[in-house]
Amino acid sequence: MDITATDSIVDLQQRFAHLLGQHQGIVLKVARGYCANREDRSDLIQEISTQAWRAFPGFDPQRAQFSTWLYRIALNIAISQLRGHALRRQYHSDVALEDAHASVVDNAEDNASLAQLNQLIHALPALDRALLLLHLDDCSHRQIGEVLGISASNAATRLHRLRQQLRSRFNPDPAALPAPNSRD
Repeated sequence: MDITATDSIVDLQQRFAHLLGQHQGIVLKVARGYCANREDRSDLIQEISTQAWRAFPGFDPQRAQFSTWLYRIALNIAISQLRGHALRRQYHSDVALEDAHASVVDNAEDNASLAQLNQLIHALPALDRALLLLHLDDCSHRQIGEVLGISASNAATRLHRLRQQLRSRFNPDPAALPAPNSRD
């Protein structure tokens, strides 16, 4: 490898590190949205970063914003890991449910409402969870559509239905939450 090629690789690494640093919130949000515990979040963050680096030479700023490109990679990896670790995820969901229930019992009503909302979000299908994460990050319907590979109108419709679904399931009364071992 000659000096020019080495300089080019260093420039590429620096550009990637700079862009990833500017948009690290995306990776953290996706990891928090898809992983119930710290170790899994850390693993997912590392996997997203590694896969983004591998794909970076193919990134074209003329075709997509870096944030849109990174969201797509992050969500695809998170969803793939979610599918690949279904049994492990179920265990963590049960633990999170028990933790949330304990939190409801031990904490004030605000914490109970947040715990219930967290339960509802983690129980969503992967695509709906991704849609909600993007919406909460103030992405437009067009941006959501680009990241998820759906039209802007489909993103808007899905988001409207998702809000209705969450409203119908959300009950801010902590006494109304099911016991952690009950199944609907």
